[in-house]
Amino acid sequence: MYAIVETQGKQHKVTEGQILIVDRLQADEGSTIDLDKVKLLGKDDSVEVGAPYVEGANVTAKVLEHKKGKKILVFKKKRRKQYKRLRGHRQLLTVLKIEGIKG
Repeated sequence: MYAIVETQGKQHKVTEGQILIVDRLQADEGSTIDLDKVKLLGKDDSVEVGAPYVEGANVTAKVLEHKKGKKILVFKKKRRKQYKRLRGHRQLLTVLKIEGIKG
């Protein structure tokens, strides 16, 4: 069984037992959360598509940890103008483990 869930404007295909890395969620480490915005639910031989979400379906996930992603360097330059800027960015992330899919 698999599902396509929406969290923070992004869609992810998930299965049970999968580790999923998403943008930072407001949840404590070790807690469980419900992802109730299920757009598609796939079983063995059937697919249920929501309009926009599947009625009564949800995905349960456990928050494993909060961490930061890799550093991304943003470099801007305009030639012949002595303009150079170097900025770094690290995205805040949450690691989830999918525990169950109901629907």
